[in-house]
Amino acid sequence: MNQLISREFKTAGLLRFALPSIIMMIFVSLYTIVDGFFVSRFVGTDALSAVNIVYPLVSIVVAIGVMFATGGNAVVAIKMGEGNLEKARKDFTLITLTTFFICTVFSALVLIFIEPVVRLLGADASLLPLCIAYLTPLLLLSPMSALQMLFQSFFITAGRPGLGLGLTVTAGLCNMVFDYLFIVELQMGIAGAAYATVLGYLIPAVGGLILFFRKKEGRLCFAKPDWDKKTLLHSCTNGSSEMVTNLSGSVTTLLFNIIMMRLAGADGVAAITVVLYSQFLMTSLFMGFSIGTAPIVSYHYGAGNKAYLKRLYRICLGFVLVCSILVFAAAFLSAGFIAQVFAPSGSAVALMAAKGLKLFSVSFLFAGVNIFASALFTALSDGKTSAAISFSRTFFFTVLGILVLSAVWKTDGVFFAIPFAEAVTFLFVIGITRKKVLF
Repeated sequence: MNQLISREFKTAGLLRFALPSIIMMIFVSLYTIVDGFFVSRFVGTDALSAVNIVYPLVSIVVAIGVMFATGGNAVVAIKMGEGNLEKARKDFTLITLTTFFICTVFSALVLIFIEPVVRLLGADASLLPLCIAYLTPLLLLSPMSALQMLFQSFFITAGRPGLGLGLTVTAGLCNMVFDYLFIVELQMGIAGAAYATVLGYLIPAVGGLILFFRKKEGRLCFAKPDWDKKTLLHSCTNGSSEMVTNLSGSVTTLLFNIIMMRLAGADGVAAITVVLYSQFLMTSLFMGFSIGTAPIVSYHYGAGNKAYLKRLYRICLGFVLVCSILVFAAAFLSAGFIAQVFAPSGSAVALMAAKGLKLFSVSFLFAGVNIFASALFTALSDGKTSAAISFSRTFFFTVLGILVLSAVWKTDGVFFAIPFAEAVTFLFVIGITRKKVLF
């Protein structure tokens, strides 16, 4: 296993190593979009609104899993790079148990107070039953959701990116099949979408548990953990940028909904929802590449291989810049098609979403570099810089853009808020990488 991430990859080899993670993230985004498609087409727009309303609660669980996945992965990979595999195993086990415990407690509390919590998020009397029906199954199995997020990163560190890809693809296919079965055939409504999602969670989560319970010489696996507050704190602070990204997304989504409801009513909310689904798909390439390369960066950083880190950085940056142009072009040219996937051709929602996605597509010219830079600093155990980048692009400048640009250009300004945030953050990233001597 160590021999895999300790290799000094050239461009082609690095892309082959990261490819399973890229495909995995694209597939995750695709089956998330399929959920939205089935809900919007076969349950109704109220159901899609209910999904948006409870999104902040779902994103908290995801944020916890991502925080420990990215921050803890860097901690473990650096230990492995230093040659301390036993400590890496103990830290990995501690991180896994802590993630499971925190998500279990959070879900239990929300389930106890589910009705007032959902009302607090903005559900009215008509949407309340839909929100509860969708949220309850997700909360019941939310610890498994966090584990599958955790294991997606640690499969790579364990030298098994192909296994992670296989489990994720299988989970995605099952989710799609169950969406059709539960929603269309069995008429289970929005609850059917939730059950399809949680059944998908179980596959990579259980697969990861089976893999990591099997002890093998020289490989990452579970071991009897030591209580190490320093490791947990380091994992949390180091992965805080990724947590910020997920939590910020829930806040900005709420703000998007409020502003679009005021400017364009329910059609506006539906249109921005389509665009945000598209963002998840288009940025998944950059997220997957960053996840796939991060353990390599952490390992060589722990091993003190500065010369290779410089070459690795140049390879990664070149790949991200080329892909940014391609993703922008794909989003701009396919805007009308994507809009019609979620809304009838010629409808107000489809027309608004198509125009909005063309404006929004500018963000993809900058998002790739920003996502990679945040992941890079996390891999280098510089959680503060990573968090600053994530906070800038996913919250501060996005909120500023929504409030200011919507006042000037109305709905067009709302769609252009994230391109504005990504562009300003891109300038910040250029400045901070020049100021910091990375290696």
